[in-house]
Amino acid sequence: ISTLVLLFTGVLPIIGYDFNWLTIHWIAGLVLTGAVLLHVIRAVFFQDFGSMVVAPKDLKEPFEKGRKPGKYSLAQKGMHHAMTLLVLVVIGTGLVLFLQIDTPWWDRPNSLAESTLGWMFVLHGVSTLGLVGLTALHVYFALRPEKRFYTRSMISGWISEDEFSANHDPARWMPWNYREQLPAAP
Repeated sequence: ISTLVLLFTGVLPIIGYDFNWLTIHWIAGLVLTGAVLLHVIRAVFFQDFGSMVVAPKDLKEPFEKGRKPGKYSLAQKGMHHAMTLLVLVVIGTGLVLFLQIDTPWWDRPNSLAESTLGWMFVLHGVSTLGLVGLTALHVYFALRPEKRFYTRSMISGWISEDEFSANHDPARWMPWNYREQLPAAP
C-alpha cells in the first residue's frame, strides 16, 4: 500500500494533478522504510537468507538444460537483487530529500548544495522508474500459466509434490514439510 501511495503521490503532481501531496508522500516513505527494515531483519535472522545468495553453481543454471534450481532460480535471485538495489537507492535518496523539507520535527534546513540536491532527485526518480519497470515484469511473470503455482504458493504457503519435483532440485532445496516425510538416515 505504501508503494502505491508513493507512486501516486510522486507521479500525479508531475502529470498536472495539483494537491497537497508532500506530507502524504513522506509519511508513506517512512512506512516503506520501516517495512523494508523489518523485512531485512526477518530475512537475515529468521529465514533462510543463504537461499537468496547467488552461488557459482547458480551461474550454470541457464546453460545446462534440465538443471533445476534450489529454492530460487537464478532469474528470481537476480530480480530480487535488482529490486533490493533500487529500493535501497530510492529509500536512501528519499531520506536525504526528507531531511531537506519542513516537517513537524524541524524546519527546512537548506543544508545541501543545489547540485547535490539535483542528483538526489535524479537518482530518486531513476530508481523509481526502475522499480516500476521491474514490478511490471514481476507481475507479468507471476501471471504466466506455467508460473502461476508460485503466485498461489505466496498466498497459500505451499506447492504440490508434483510442482516441487518438476521445478526444483531436492538436493539443492528441501522444504521443511518434505524433510519431515523422509525416512531416517541409516
